[in-house]
Amino acid sequence: MLRQLPGWAWIGGGVLAFIAGIVNAAGYMGFRHQSITNLTGSTSLLGISLGTADGGEAVHWVLSIGAFLVGAILSGLLVQQRTLKLGRRYGAALMLESLLLFAAVPLLDAGNSIGLYLASMGAGLQNGMVSTYSGMVFRTTHVSGMFTDLGIYIGQRLRGLAVDTLRVRVCVLVIGTFMLGSVAGALLFGVLQERTLLIPAALTGLCGLAYALYCQYTISAGAHTDTD
Repeated sequence: MLRQLPGWAWIGGGVLAFIAGIVNAAGYMGFRHQSITNLTGSTSLLGISLGTADGGEAVHWVLSIGAFLVGAILSGLLVQQRTLKLGRRYGAALMLESLLLFAAVPLLDAGNSIGLYLASMGAGLQNGMVSTYSGMVFRTTHVSGMFTDLGIYIGQRLRGLAVDTLRVRVCVLVIGTFMLGSVAGALLFGVLQERTLLIPAALTGLCGLAYALYCQYTISAGAHTDTD
Protein backbone atom coordinates (compact mmCIF):
# COMPACT_ATOMS: atom_id res chain seq x y z
CA MET A 1 0.00 0.00 0.00
CA LEU A 2 1.15 3.50 -0.79
CA ARG A 3 0.27 4.48 2.79
CA GLN A 4 3.14 2.28 3.89
CA LEU A 5 5.63 4.43 1.95
CA PRO A 6 8.23 5.17 4.63
CA GLY A 7 9.11 8.69 5.70
CA TRP A 8 12.67 8.37 4.43
CA ALA A 9 11.32 7.65 0.92
CA TRP A 10 9.16 10.80 0.92
CA ILE A 11 12.07 12.95 2.08
CA GLY A 12 14.58 11.27 -0.23
CA GLY A 13 12.28 11.51 -3.24
CA GLY A 14 11.76 15.22 -2.73
CA VAL A 15 15.46 15.92 -2.20
CA LEU A 16 16.50 13.88 -5.23
CA ALA A 17 13.93 15.61 -7.46
CA PHE A 18 15.27 18.96 -6.21
CA ILE A 19 18.82 17.87 -7.06
CA ALA A 20 17.74 16.69 -10.51
CA GLY A 21 16.08 20.06 -11.12
CA ILE A 22 19.37 21.82 -10.40
CA VAL A 23 21.30 19.48 -12.71
CA ASN A 24 18.83 19.87 -15.55
CA ALA A 25 18.72 23.65 -15.25
CA ALA A 26 22.51 23.77 -15.37
CA GLY A 27 22.44 21.60 -18.48
CA TYR A 28 19.99 23.88 -20.27
CA MET A 29 21.93 27.00 -19.30
CA GLY A 30 25.33 25.46 -20.07
CA PHE A 31 27.44 25.56 -23.19
CA ARG A 32 25.34 23.04 -25.14
CA HIS A 33 21.94 24.05 -23.72
CA GLN A 34 20.72 20.48 -23.36
CA SER A 35 18.68 18.46 -20.90
CA ILE A 36 20.70 16.13 -18.71
CA THR A 37 18.12 14.32 -16.61
CA ASN A 38 15.65 13.05 -19.22
CA LEU A 39 15.91 11.56 -22.70
CA THR A 40 12.79 12.68 -24.58
CA GLY A 41 14.38 15.75 -26.13
CA SER A 42 17.71 13.99 -26.58
CA THR A 43 16.06 11.17 -28.51
CA SER A 44 14.25 13.66 -30.74
CA LEU A 45 17.50 15.51 -31.38
CA LEU A 46 19.22 12.22 -32.23
CA GLY A 47 16.48 11.54 -34.76
CA ILE A 48 16.83 15.05 -36.19
CA SER A 49 20.60 14.69 -36.53
CA LEU A 50 20.16 11.36 -38.29
CA GLY A 51 17.51 12.84 -40.57
CA THR A 52 19.74 15.77 -41.47
CA ALA A 53 22.84 13.53 -41.83
CA ASP A 54 24.72 15.49 -39.14
CA GLY A 55 27.15 12.80 -38.04
CA GLY A 56 28.86 14.80 -35.30
CA GLU A 57 25.59 15.65 -33.58
CA ALA A 58 24.35 12.08 -33.98
CA VAL A 59 27.44 10.76 -32.19
CA HIS A 60 26.95 13.30 -29.38
CA TRP A 61 23.33 12.29 -28.77
CA VAL A 62 24.13 8.59 -28.97
CA LEU A 63 26.78 9.10 -26.29
CA SER A 64 24.43 11.20 -24.13
CA ILE A 65 21.66 8.61 -24.30
CA GLY A 66 24.11 5.76 -23.88
CA ALA A 67 25.60 7.37 -20.77
CA PHE A 68 22.15 7.67 -19.18
CA LEU A 69 21.53 3.99 -20.01
CA VAL A 70 24.86 2.98 -18.48
CA GLY A 71 23.87 4.83 -15.30
CA ALA A 72 20.60 2.91 -15.14
CA ILE A 73 22.52 -0.35 -15.69
CA LEU A 74 24.81 0.54 -12.78
CA SER A 75 21.72 1.13 -10.67
CA GLY A 76 20.44 -2.33 -11.56
CA LEU A 77 23.77 -3.84 -10.57
CA LEU A 78 23.91 -1.97 -7.25
CA VAL A 79 20.29 -1.86 -6.08
CA GLN A 80 19.05 -4.97 -7.96
CA GLN A 81 15.36 -4.59 -7.05
CA ARG A 82 12.61 -2.31 -8.39
CA THR A 83 10.76 -1.75 -5.12
CA LEU A 84 11.82 0.73 -2.44
CA LYS A 85 13.08 -0.99 0.68
CA LEU A 86 15.27 0.18 3.54
CA GLY A 87 18.66 -1.49 3.66
CA ARG A 88 19.30 -1.68 -0.07
CA ARG A 89 22.45 -0.09 -1.43
CA TYR A 90 20.98 3.32 -2.19
CA GLY A 91 23.81 4.93 -0.23
CA ALA A 92 26.44 3.40 -2.52
CA ALA A 93 24.43 4.44 -5.60
CA LEU A 94 24.15 8.01 -4.32
CA MET A 95 27.87 8.16 -3.54
CA LEU A 96 28.63 6.98 -7.07
CA GLU A 97 26.29 9.60 -8.51
CA SER A 98 28.05 12.23 -6.41
CA LEU A 99 31.44 11.16 -7.78
CA LEU A 100 30.15 11.28 -11.36
CA LEU A 101 28.82 14.82 -10.87
CA PHE A 102 32.04 15.99 -9.22
CA ALA A 103 34.06 14.48 -12.10
CA ALA A 104 31.82 16.26 -14.62
CA VAL A 105 32.45 19.76 -13.22
CA PRO A 106 36.01 20.48 -14.51
CA LEU A 107 35.10 19.03 -17.90
CA LEU A 108 31.96 21.15 -18.18
CA ASP A 109 33.95 24.19 -17.05
CA ALA A 110 36.32 23.53 -19.97
CA GLY A 111 33.43 23.12 -22.43
CA ASN A 112 34.11 19.40 -22.82
CA SER A 113 31.04 17.28 -23.67
CA ILE A 114 32.42 14.35 -21.69
CA GLY A 115 31.23 16.26 -18.64
CA LEU A 116 27.69 16.06 -19.99
CA TYR A 117 28.02 12.32 -20.47
CA LEU A 118 29.20 11.84 -16.88
CA ALA A 119 26.33 13.98 -15.58
CA SER A 120 23.87 12.02 -17.74
CA MET A 121 25.25 8.79 -16.31
CA GLY A 122 24.64 10.14 -12.82
CA ALA A 123 21.07 11.05 -13.75
CA GLY A 124 20.44 7.57 -15.17
CA LEU A 125 21.82 6.05 -11.99
CA GLN A 126 19.49 8.17 -9.85
CA ASN A 127 16.44 7.50 -12.01
CA GLY A 128 16.99 3.76 -11.97
CA MET A 129 17.62 3.74 -8.23
CA VAL A 130 14.19 5.11 -7.25
CA SER A 131 11.68 3.18 -9.27
CA THR A 132 8.40 1.63 -8.17
CA TYR A 133 6.54 1.46 -4.89
CA SER A 134 3.12 -0.15 -4.45
CA GLY A 135 2.47 -0.17 -8.19
CA MET A 136 3.21 3.53 -8.61
CA VAL A 137 6.17 4.75 -10.63
CA PHE A 138 8.34 7.00 -8.45
CA ARG A 139 10.76 8.86 -10.73
CA THR A 140 12.88 11.84 -9.68
CA THR A 141 14.75 13.04 -12.77
CA HIS A 142 11.81 13.94 -15.03
CA VAL A 143 8.19 14.92 -14.49
CA SER A 144 6.32 13.98 -17.69
CA GLY A 145 4.99 10.81 -16.07
CA MET A 146 4.07 12.67 -12.90
CA PHE A 147 2.06 15.26 -14.83
CA THR A 148 0.37 12.40 -16.72
CA ASP A 149 -0.52 10.60 -13.49
CA LEU A 150 -1.75 13.83 -11.92
CA GLY A 151 -3.97 14.52 -14.92
CA ILE A 152 -5.40 11.00 -14.78
CA TYR A 153 -6.19 11.34 -11.07
CA ILE A 154 -7.87 14.71 -11.59
CA GLY A 155 -9.91 13.30 -14.47
CA GLN A 156 -10.98 10.33 -12.38
CA ARG A 157 -11.96 12.61 -9.52
CA LEU A 158 -14.03 14.80 -11.86
CA ARG A 159 -15.91 11.66 -12.90
CA GLY A 160 -16.68 11.01 -9.27
CA LEU A 161 -14.30 8.07 -8.94
CA ALA A 162 -12.31 7.48 -5.78
CA VAL A 163 -8.67 8.57 -5.99
CA ASP A 164 -5.96 7.86 -3.46
CA THR A 165 -4.87 11.35 -2.38
CA LEU A 166 -1.45 10.02 -1.41
CA ARG A 167 -0.79 9.26 -5.08
CA VAL A 168 -1.63 12.87 -5.87
CA ARG A 169 0.74 13.97 -3.11
CA VAL A 170 3.59 11.97 -4.66
CA CYS A 171 3.03 13.72 -8.00
CA VAL A 172 2.87 17.16 -6.38
CA LEU A 173 5.98 16.41 -4.30
CA VAL A 174 8.14 15.42 -7.27
CA ILE A 175 6.84 18.13 -9.61
CA GLY A 176 7.15 20.84 -6.96
CA THR A 177 10.63 19.94 -5.78
CA PHE A 178 11.91 19.46 -9.33
CA MET A 179 10.62 22.94 -10.17
CA LEU A 180 12.23 24.42 -7.06
CA GLY A 181 15.48 22.73 -8.02
CA SER A 182 15.28 24.32 -11.47
CA VAL A 183 14.78 27.74 -9.88
CA ALA A 184 17.79 27.12 -7.63
CA GLY A 185 19.82 25.89 -10.60
CA ALA A 186 19.10 29.05 -12.56
CA LEU A 187 20.10 31.25 -9.61
CA LEU A 188 23.24 29.25 -8.94
CA PHE A 189 24.26 29.24 -12.61
CA GLY A 190 24.25 33.03 -12.59
CA VAL A 191 27.00 32.88 -9.96
CA LEU A 192 28.83 29.60 -10.52
CA GLN A 193 28.27 28.94 -14.24
CA GLU A 194 29.28 25.37 -15.13
CA ARG A 195 30.48 24.82 -11.56
CA THR A 196 26.83 24.78 -10.50
CA LEU A 197 26.99 20.97 -10.50
CA LEU A 198 29.24 21.15 -7.44
CA ILE A 199 26.11 21.82 -5.40
CA PRO A 200 24.05 18.76 -6.48
CA ALA A 201 27.24 16.67 -6.32
CA ALA A 202 27.72 17.66 -2.68
CA LEU A 203 24.02 17.24 -1.85
CA THR A 204 23.93 13.78 -3.43
CA GLY A 205 26.98 12.70 -1.46
CA LEU A 206 25.43 13.99 1.77
CA CYS A 207 22.20 12.12 0.96
CA GLY A 208 24.16 8.92 0.46
CA LEU A 209 26.00 9.39 3.75
CA ALA A 210 22.78 10.28 5.62
CA TYR A 211 21.03 7.22 4.20
CA ALA A 212 23.90 4.93 5.18
CA LEU A 213 23.90 6.32 8.73
CA TYR A 214 20.11 6.06 8.97
CA CYS A 215 20.21 2.43 7.83
CA GLN A 216 22.92 1.64 10.35
CA TYR A 217 20.99 3.31 13.15
CA THR A 218 17.72 1.57 12.22
CA ILE A 219 19.34 -1.86 11.91
CA SER A 220 21.22 -1.41 15.20
CA ALA A 221 18.08 -0.22 16.97
CA GLY A 222 16.15 -3.22 15.62
CA ALA A 223 18.83 -5.64 16.73
CA HIS A 224 18.90 -4.04 20.18
CA THR A 225 15.11 -4.34 20.48
CA ASP A 226 15.24 -8.01 19.48
CA THR A 227 17.71 -8.76 22.25
CA ASP A 228 15.67 -7.00 24.97
